[in-house]
Amino acid sequence: MSRRLWSLVVVLVAVVSPLVACSGAGSSAEVTAETRYVSGGGTVTTVPPKQRRPAPPLRGTTLTGDVLDLASYRGRVVVLNVWGSWCPPCRKEAPDLVKAAKALEAKDVAFVGLNTRDLDPEPARAFVRTFEVPYPSVYDPNGEQLLGFRETLPANAIPSTLVIDTEGRVAARVLGPVDDRTLGHLVDDVVARG
Repeated sequence: MSRRLWSLVVVLVAVVSPLVACSGAGSSAEVTAETRYVSGGGTVTTVPPKQRRPAPPLRGTTLTGDVLDLASYRGRVVVLNVWGSWCPPCRKEAPDLVKAAKALEAKDVAFVGLNTRDLDPEPARAFVRTFEVPYPSVYDPNGEQLLGFRETLPANAIPSTLVIDTEGRVAARVLGPVDDRTLGHLVDDVVARG
């Protein structure tokens, strides 16, 4: 097997494995045949403070061309939303995320998007304009940044939303679309528990 072909196999296994894993028994995820993505059923997982693991390094170029480093948000609660412009549930949840971002701004909560599997950034930029998304999104077309979370609380569905505490640890996850009320309660819980 050539080196190039082997590299392609490794990348495919790394990107597909987490998606296949979340569609197994006991999961609320469903595989949608038309678009070939895994959509979670809104399952919420929270992690007690003593059991939280540090979020992996996330540093990349945003859809506007700026460099974003998740480490620069240390000391603030961060809501990290994993999305793609090709994902119908992402379009469904976008207005709620925008509403939550505006409502939680007064509590110094930062929102960051992680745009995945958009091989061309233009549809992702159009998504941001259409929904008037007020926060930055790191462009991650191959899912490399997303794979870093597999050792913490993996974002196994698109969309997924992670809440990262002030110490940079993953505190909660929603697999599938999230509404502004659920997100507000999760953030309040993370703030209250530390």
